[in-house]
Amino acid sequence: MATPSMLSSFKYGDSLRVVGISICTAVVCEAISWILIYRTNSYKSLRSSIDKASKKLETMKTDTANKITTKKSKTKKIDRVETSLKESSRDLSLFKFKSGAVVALVLFVVFGLLNSLFEGKVVAKLPFKPFGLVMKMSHRGLQGDDPTDCSMAFLYFLCSISIRTNLQKFLGFAPPRGAGAGLFPMPDPKTN
Repeated sequence: MATPSMLSSFKYGDSLRVVGISICTAVVCEAISWILIYRTNSYKSLRSSIDKASKKLETMKTDTANKITTKKSKTKKIDRVETSLKESSRDLSLFKFKSGAVVALVLFVVFGLLNSLFEGKVVAKLPFKPFGLVMKMSHRGLQGDDPTDCSMAFLYFLCSISIRTNLQKFLGFAPPRGAGAGLFPMPDPKTN
């Protein structure tokens, strides 16, 4: 088993430590989400209603696309199903909001810990020279002028986004197909 002193002498030790901590953080956050959200009956019922409504809407739209004439009653049914889907998606987002605060707290604590451990240290080298805004993020808190230096904050940010999203998909916790709207849905062009 790798010891901390062995990892620090390794060329990519700091990078691997940041990636490993990011993986552990993602697992802890998904465990918290499972405890607070995914195992509850209200989440399961909301998810099944979203799945049913999105499948129903999809079949109604394909049936309408196959027929040349669309009746007013068919359009009203589609609008009703879309409204139901939007409401269920909003309810699901509000339901997930409570664990979001706990997960955010965990992420802030881990980020603060990592920031104190890797303050001013280059943890990785980028294979390209980043442009403006990306360079400010990737070089945050580092001394020197080498634009390919990568700080812990940038590496942790990239790892957290990619690992947590893929972990959610792997565990089956990804949002349902029709739940893309979230708390702030796109405005409906029909109402304007």
